[in-house]
Amino acid sequence: MQRWRGLEEIPGDWGRSVVTIGSFDGVHRGHQLIINRAVERARELGAKAVVVTFDPHPSEVVRPGSHPPLLAPQPRRAELIAELGVDAVLVLPFTFELSQESPETFVQQVLVDALHARTVIEGPNFRFGHKAAGNVELLAKLGRGADFDVEVVDLQVCGQAGGGEPFSSTLTRRLVASGDLAGAAEVLGRPHRVEGVVVRGAQRGRELGYPTANVETVPHSAIPADGVYAGWLTAPTEGSLVPGGGTGERMPAAISVGTNPTFDGTTRTVEAYAIDRVGLDLYGMHVAVDFLAYLRGMEKFDSIDALLVRMADDVERARILTGAGPAAG
Repeated sequence: MQRWRGLEEIPGDWGRSVVTIGSFDGVHRGHQLIINRAVERARELGAKAVVVTFDPHPSEVVRPGSHPPLLAPQPRRAELIAELGVDAVLVLPFTFELSQESPETFVQQVLVDALHARTVIEGPNFRFGHKAAGNVELLAKLGRGADFDVEVVDLQVCGQAGGGEPFSSTLTRRLVASGDLAGAAEVLGRPHRVEGVVVRGAQRGRELGYPTANVETVPHSAIPADGVYAGWLTAPTEGSLVPGGGTGERMPAAISVGTNPTFDGTTRTVEAYAIDRVGLDLYGMHVAVDFLAYLRGMEKFDSIDALLVRMADDVERARILTGAGPAAG
């Protein structure tokens, strides 16, 4: 898969394309429907499938300070999109100038002049151009004068977790924020992931016999509600592509999100204990934390002994849920 940042990186001899455009945050199952259809249509036409996305998120430019929690940083999005078989991802730097472009200018510069679009695949709620003035009806009208057609893919309705809502990034963020990681996984088609660099914390986990990786998360990350979770910690191995490529070592983990109230903490952290792993040194490494299931809320314990009893129970439950196998000894 080719990756371009900006129109100037598109090869001059690039042929006809089937294109889909959007933020695609999380690359959830609704996004997957659209991208899969773009790939399918490209193969039918003998064209190339191209996904166009933006960085930073448009809302941060249009309404500074309103950046939504990110379900996947841009490199992770590109990896997830690549897995769907597209030929290229075009990341357009979203600037104030781009936000001011009319729908007509955007179509001419991006779809016609740069990508030579043959077909554009979008969801029914697609909007584009200055003040989101463009919609799929306008896109189809412009396409008729520019030798491309438009196909609209209806977004499927989520099941129990979404209460009958269509798959969307907004729904996923709401489920993550409430701690419903099983529901989020239903929308995403995989566990929700948080990434970041392992930094030094208070090292209380090490003192208690449960050394944790204290993850300094990527800015704007969608962090689950405070509590304890079962999941996995993926750390890079030599030559691996973690976190985006997911080829590092994936370790069952018990994960804590919150302020450590037993120790009167004030800073919200994401900490992952790799079950039964001894001697791990992950400081400075970029790791991924995948959330499988909510175990319990964050609690303040009256004693260290009470905390240790609960932590042992958390680890055993996480062990079972992740299929980590029986405890050693």
